[in-house]
Amino acid sequence: MSSYFVRARAFLVAGVLGLMVAGCGYNNIPTYEETAKAKWADVQNNYQRRADLIPNLVATVQGYAKQEADVLKGVTEARAKATSIHVDATQLGDPEKLKQFQDAQNQLGGALGRLIAVSENYPDLKSNQNFLALQSQLEGTENRIAVSRRDYIEAARIFNTELKTFPGVLWAATFFRATKPMAEFTASEGAQAPPQVKF
Repeated sequence: MSSYFVRARAFLVAGVLGLMVAGCGYNNIPTYEETAKAKWADVQNNYQRRADLIPNLVATVQGYAKQEADVLKGVTEARAKATSIHVDATQLGDPEKLKQFQDAQNQLGGALGRLIAVSENYPDLKSNQNFLALQSQLEGTENRIAVSRRDYIEAARIFNTELKTFPGVLWAATFFRATKPMAEFTASEGAQAPPQVKF
């Protein structure tokens, strides 16, 4: 056999093997992992946007509601705690770290809810254009947070499922042993309880 045929056959075998590897799911694990990490970056971006709006909101409310110092202090402290807890993409396999992050964000959300409720007692504040604009931006940001969390949860679910199902489980056991499932958000305490309505 000539060397031309030997080389051609080697290229053909390499091409067929390459197609088999590409078609059998080898690339799924890193692809799904990177997608989930990108979705996590969106979550962090939206939480940061909320954190950036809070000082302006607190300053606006403070001008009208000086006697609500406890509420304002609670928001400021909750913001400081929420922004001090960082979960980067390499820590997404640590459910405890994600729970700490989620708890701090939930605490900040609760403090913001109390701040908005307090604003109801101040008609001048409720009609202030700056406050209304900040409140609208905050509501939009909360919606973005909900959407980005949902997108991350779905991306993490797809990635985690790939690690547990065939053929991904084979690749995870051989080439991606260090790869861990990603932690997911959980519902906050009391989220399943129906709201209390009092008249």
